[in-house]
Amino acid sequence: MTIQPANDPPQRDSNGHKLFAGARIRRLRIARGLTQTRMASDLGVSISYLNLIERDQRPLSAAFLLKLASSYDLDLKSLTGDDGNAVADELVRAFGDPRLAGIDVSRAELRDLAARSPGIAQALLRLHQSAPAGPAEAPPPGPLDTVIRMIDTAGNYFHDLDIAAETLSDDLRLSGPDLNAAVVERLRARHAITVVAMPADVLSNALRRLNLHGRQLQLSESLDAASRGFAAAVQLALIELKPAIEATITAAGIDDPQHRQAATVHLGKYAAGALMMPYGRFLAACEATGYDVELLQARFGRGLEQVAHRMATLARPGARGVPFFFLRVDRAGVISKSFAPGPSPIPATPIGGGGCALWSLHAAFDRPGDVRRQLVEMEDGSRFLTIARTVRPVATFWGSPRAEFAIGLGCDARHAAQLAWAAGLDLGRPATPIGPGCAACHRASCRQRGLPPAGARLTFDERQRGLVPFRFTED
Repeated sequence: MTIQPANDPPQRDSNGHKLFAGARIRRLRIARGLTQTRMASDLGVSISYLNLIERDQRPLSAAFLLKLASSYDLDLKSLTGDDGNAVADELVRAFGDPRLAGIDVSRAELRDLAARSPGIAQALLRLHQSAPAGPAEAPPPGPLDTVIRMIDTAGNYFHDLDIAAETLSDDLRLSGPDLNAAVVERLRARHAITVVAMPADVLSNALRRLNLHGRQLQLSESLDAASRGFAAAVQLALIELKPAIEATITAAGIDDPQHRQAATVHLGKYAAGALMMPYGRFLAACEATGYDVELLQARFGRGLEQVAHRMATLARPGARGVPFFFLRVDRAGVISKSFAPGPSPIPATPIGGGGCALWSLHAAFDRPGDVRRQLVEMEDGSRFLTIARTVRPVATFWGSPRAEFAIGLGCDARHAAQLAWAAGLDLGRPATPIGPGCAACHRASCRQRGLPPAGARLTFDERQRGLVPFRFTED
């Protein structure tokens, strides 16, 4: 079928404006390794028409969007939604920097930039966030920045590596249903590596160590059974799936040796999750149980963090799960892990950043081990159903400090009908109003506010004191 663009009315956004998304279409095409010729053929349009779409010289039409969604198994909200609002708000704050005084850019212009050219918008934000106050040059992105960019570009799903891990998992299952035992035996039989548990005081500064001289994979006894199995799976993945890992890193355009090593470490853990919770079986179990995280833990013999992380990777074309976001925080609100392929309440600059104190994620430490459910709403009206629970990664000696984290998992509230943990919840009731942290939040009446929004103009009145200590305007 050939689309007739001239006869098809343009799609419009919530404000009645014609919808342009050239940069998003181009990023989609490049991410999938498609030429304009191939994509035009897939969509039944001419190459010149696709070229005009990508250069924002033609608006998107309903027929074009439907064909795009069916051809590439896309959620249309990723192209037509208002997910640029958070980025636009970040741009507004960035352009409020005193160093940019005299540059007159309206909020509407910045929202347009975030919607049409999200890559450029993110680049500007990254430059602003890394820019020093003085004239010194900003430091180049570090290895962790590179890994975060790789994850964001891929939407936290690495197709070829995931398929390779699933194939290896199927092969291991031929030796028995216990994948932990199968991984250990595979390391011994095929690679002459014996897995041994070491006393915590002997392996004091490591949880996993490969001793090639002694042909041993040494695992700390401080790890529980699920974590030991996962650690062994990481090592097996780094050996047998190394070609797929390296190909993924090369495809991401990572050349620096240190950055490649950082990406290898991350993808080794990703591959281990895909190996121990193979995509097809895991997605089927998720759908059968209503994404019941604790039941999935028991079924696959994994820890909560491992299961929650795997749930945030269910983006295989033709077999997508509920699009979850995932993060891990400590008591101080520092985010050490964050995966958000789609819309989420996670701050735009998550690693090391804080969040909203009204989100129950940060109150999970009050009742360790309990699952806390919450319906939350952002400033733009988007609503999310979230759960949170604490985890302790390793055992420690009596009297020594114990690391503790909270895991947050959630999705857009419109997916609630598919979730077992939405049972009995009235989705029509008022949700808890939260934000991405005080510096990025513009709710003037929030009683929890501890800081004014970045870039806002403060007003003071000695005759009165409001509900919050800061009065501000957006001008």
